[in-house]
Amino acid sequence: MEWKPDKSNEFPLYKQISNFFEARILNGELPPGSKLPSERNLAKSFQVNRSTVNSALEELKAMGLIETLVGAGTVVSDHLTREQGRLPNWSQYINEGFYQPNNPVNQMINQLIQTDKDMINFGIGELNKDLLPVDVLTHIHRQITFDNDLGYQHIQGNIKLRETISSHLKDYRNIETSASSIIVTSGAQQAIHLIIQCLLSPGDSVAIEDPSYAYSLPIFHSEGLKTYFLPVYEDGVDPEEVLSLYQKHRIKMIFLNPIHQNPTGHTLSIEKRQRMMEICSKYGIAIVEDDPYSLIGYQDNNLPPLKSLDSHGLVLYISSLSKVLSSGLRVGWIAGPQPVIQRIADLKQQIDFGHPNFSQLYATELLRSSQLDDHLISLRNRLKARRDVTAKALTELLPDEISFSLPDGGIHLWCKLTNQKIDSHLLFKHAIKQGVVFAPGKTLGSEKHYMRFTFSRPDSDLIKKGIERLEQTLRKYLKSRS
Repeated sequence: MEWKPDKSNEFPLYKQISNFFEARILNGELPPGSKLPSERNLAKSFQVNRSTVNSALEELKAMGLIETLVGAGTVVSDHLTREQGRLPNWSQYINEGFYQPNNPVNQMINQLIQTDKDMINFGIGELNKDLLPVDVLTHIHRQITFDNDLGYQHIQGNIKLRETISSHLKDYRNIETSASSIIVTSGAQQAIHLIIQCLLSPGDSVAIEDPSYAYSLPIFHSEGLKTYFLPVYEDGVDPEEVLSLYQKHRIKMIFLNPIHQNPTGHTLSIEKRQRMMEICSKYGIAIVEDDPYSLIGYQDNNLPPLKSLDSHGLVLYISSLSKVLSSGLRVGWIAGPQPVIQRIADLKQQIDFGHPNFSQLYATELLRSSQLDDHLISLRNRLKARRDVTAKALTELLPDEISFSLPDGGIHLWCKLTNQKIDSHLLFKHAIKQGVVFAPGKTLGSEKHYMRFTFSRPDSDLIKKGIERLEQTLRKYLKSRS
């Protein structure tokens, strides 16, 4: 919790804590049924003695605001009423909402990185602040003028940005598309959500990679889709398995991350790309191509996205600036057939009335900047250096316990625990206590003995220290099981 009692205040600490919870309960922030943290965790969070927390909770119980239930712990009392009548049962609303919550591990990672704890974070797929083009952004900020750009924009996004994205796709990814066939989104994740919500119905069959980022998204289950898995090999998924899934289940759409795939780092071979397009063209299977990493390959940055091979409108192409410029800008896009883009734009307008103007203005200037190429070259070199530091530390400290193959691009290292009896989810829980965070394999796929390390996120001088903490964690974990 961000709030802490004021120890310089003469008002008793337990009273401050009691008043804090009382206010939150009575204003509805903590509705009936909400579970309070344990006394131990509250004492640690508030930096007070456990007896102080106990006194505060006892006072809240005396007021009838909280109660202790066997098996549930301390919860906000469901007997609370307001003058106008009984409060809604918010716990029931929460449990019965349409969209499923995030995976608990992902929720925990997000909570941990927002605290001031000494955590070395390999768990979040973003760039460290040292990898961002701050000087370029600062220069753009000084030069930018807003003119008439402060009102609502076109529902597909600022026309200057869409024209710039169109030119960018042609110059950097060999994709021919017009501004009218592009919609600006709040990153790639919103793009995936919009596609699913607009173009699919409950009961539809789709294919996703295993492992993959798509595997971690609850929306597939929330929308009632039937998901079938495509194993990711060193040269990408097998197009013949796509054909088999179509013949058995009539899949309507496949979700692919073909270049430096998250989390494996593997790239779909040229031959497989061509065969994939042949199969999907023959059977009318839509392809959603998520391409966040093709600009940060360490050796070859001319790998053609599937969209560049698309002459029939099979592919909905997704990309963003998150992995090359800034995740905080929240600028992504979809390129596809105009009727599809217009349908998606209609839904996006219903949700948020269009993308924020400021980030679109900055994104336009970043993509037009003469310094973009220099930034990308520097970013690739620094990411490769971070990859090598991570790989070297793993090889030196855990040579017999962890295996991996070096990716040729991207920001992730996909590691396999050689002892397949070790569950990386359980190892993750132990690692948190040692101050290191990674993504357990089961959050991204069906194999429990894998884990993903995002080497772009921690400070470069902390990478080896993070692997040292992992080694200590693994040694203690194995010792506890022996």
